[in-house]
Amino acid sequence: MTLEIIDLSVNVDSKPVLRDINLRVEKGKLTVIMGPNGSGKTSLAYTIMGHPNYKVVKGKIFLEGEDITNKTPDERANKGLFLVFQNPIEIPGINLLSLLTAVLNKKKGKTDLTEPILDLRKKLVVEARMIGLKEELLERDLNVGFSGGEKKRSELLQVKILRPKYVIMDEPDSGLDVDGVRIVADVIREMLSTGASIILITHYPRVLQYIDPHKVVILYKGRIVAKGGKELVEKIDREGYKWLGD
Repeated sequence: MTLEIIDLSVNVDSKPVLRDINLRVEKGKLTVIMGPNGSGKTSLAYTIMGHPNYKVVKGKIFLEGEDITNKTPDERANKGLFLVFQNPIEIPGINLLSLLTAVLNKKKGKTDLTEPILDLRKKLVVEARMIGLKEELLERDLNVGFSGGEKKRSELLQVKILRPKYVIMDEPDSGLDVDGVRIVADVIREMLSTGASIILITHYPRVLQYIDPHKVVILYKGRIVAKGGKELVEKIDREGYKWLGD
């Protein structure tokens, strides 16, 4: 069970944002993608998820051997891909409980949303407490009026409940305090234990004090410029990104 990217080049508004990307994400493994601002990390996440503004001009994306390069975001999500957004959007008119009920019922082929809500709510309350998300937020409009940390925890709660096979986390640790960073690490460990594959996109190595990556990839100016293990994280912790040059 793998996610494989082969010779991928991507444009946005005819401008190149990614070039010649080759990456293989293994089952049950944590792949970390690091790089300075504007290096292409979020562009890669959006491309994997099928964002229509990101045009693949060369290369392929394979999920478990199937070419998904031209699949829609919905089709990719149905195959087990999930993106934890760097800046989760506000969605008035729907709350977390209703959203997750609808998604879970769709997976099971059901249309009646009323029966499982009580059972799901109990599970949500338990899981929300574990990640420090207030119970009252479960029935408020999704992310509306949430703090930055609450939005991050809302995304993590969705991951814990939906259990996707492939999780792309776009800077889930940004703006969080030490306790929040540890919660991110806990959720990553939990998902890995279920066999999920995780791509963690981050600027900073502090979340990696609590978890060990299988692979570390450095993006710079839209290209992969280094691959390795935790030694790359330690180098960035010591030197930042200045060694990448201009």
